[in-house]
Amino acid sequence: MSFRILSERGLVFVRYTGFARLDESFEVFGQYAAHPDFRPGQKQLVDLSGVTGLEKDYVKLFALQARKADVFLGSGAQTLLDYYAPTPLSLDLAETILRSWEPSGAVIPLIQQDEQEALQLLGQPERSFEELLQAAR
Repeated sequence: MSFRILSERGLVFVRYTGFARLDESFEVFGQYAAHPDFRPGQKQLVDLSGVTGLEKDYVKLFALQARKADVFLGSGAQTLLDYYAPTPLSLDLAETILRSWEPSGAVIPLIQQDEQEALQLLGQPERSFEELLQAAR
């Protein structure tokens, strides 16, 4: 799992690859929340396309979501979470995460199965994540 803050766009790009472990998610989210470029209300583009497996510990997942809620909701800003989930496994993970956000009005979670649509939803002109990351350098 990795993240990159695109400050000039008010966007955070998060990428999961391999087996999705919740302890790693806790650690990386903590790094993001403590990062000097962190800002309340940053849009989140979460690429789940590289997930090959996932830890199915729902108690730990809901604890992670509670930690994120503390950070996202504590500021009073609204946060858009755009999950890119093009595979059956990534879609299952994204749907589980979406259910964990209900009924939060300050966090708006969405799922996209097309990379370009995920970017368009966030107002980004690029056609792929790689173009986005290249343009933001």
